[in-house]
Amino acid sequence: MGKVTMNVKLLEMSRNAISLIYVACRQCYSEKFAGEVFLDSSVNIEKQEAFVKSIVASGHQSPLEHVKFTFAIEGVSRALTHQLVRHRIASFSQQSQRYVKEKDFDFIIPPVIERNPEAKNEFEKLMAAIQQSYTKLLAFMGQDNISGEAANQDARFALPQAAETKIVVTMNCRELLHFFQARCCSRAQWEIRQLANMMLDICKEKLPAVFSEAGAKCETLEYCPEGEKFCCGKFPAKA
Repeated sequence: MGKVTMNVKLLEMSRNAISLIYVACRQCYSEKFAGEVFLDSSVNIEKQEAFVKSIVASGHQSPLEHVKFTFAIEGVSRALTHQLVRHRIASFSQQSQRYVKEKDFDFIIPPVIERNPEAKNEFEKLMAAIQQSYTKLLAFMGQDNISGEAANQDARFALPQAAETKIVVTMNCRELLHFFQARCCSRAQWEIRQLANMMLDICKEKLPAVFSEAGAKCETLEYCPEGEKFCCGKFPAKA
């Protein structure tokens, strides 16, 4: 039981991503069959990348939906995943507190609490107390011959949002751009912003033609849409 660190690993991304986006977009305007265009070696990958960059810049994003990324994520809180699963155009497979007993759960400490020694001590005491109570609840149910997932599913009601969880996330490129716009913003909650930035770094490395300019909304708008009250100052607020 203790504090854990966020870890993000790319499990898989669509093969031939640039060619997939290129062909999908070309099909919209071409008499040719996409299956033939995909196999046409006369258009090299450099030309395809330049074309994909141009369609991303133009805002023509529907062809981006044909390419997806799948991430394995650990060392994040349930508070984070409650926000993450609000992104509807995505697939999620999360570690279950019903099937996985939290016999010695790890947790995430918010930085503002960790910076204050007294607050950190109180937080860690609370986590230890919850663990004790959770274990007792399982024992009490065991006395009534309730065990396994039947016990876990009710004992988990006592667990905190700080409890560490693991999740597999799949998003297509269009949804990832939207995710980064919303969650890389300085107004986003600190933990999901950290996750978004780690995912963005991976996407920029693997598919720069799509993600080289990705990030918070202000990065592409060159102004802050949040208004003066919430503007971080990186870009001017919208007049």
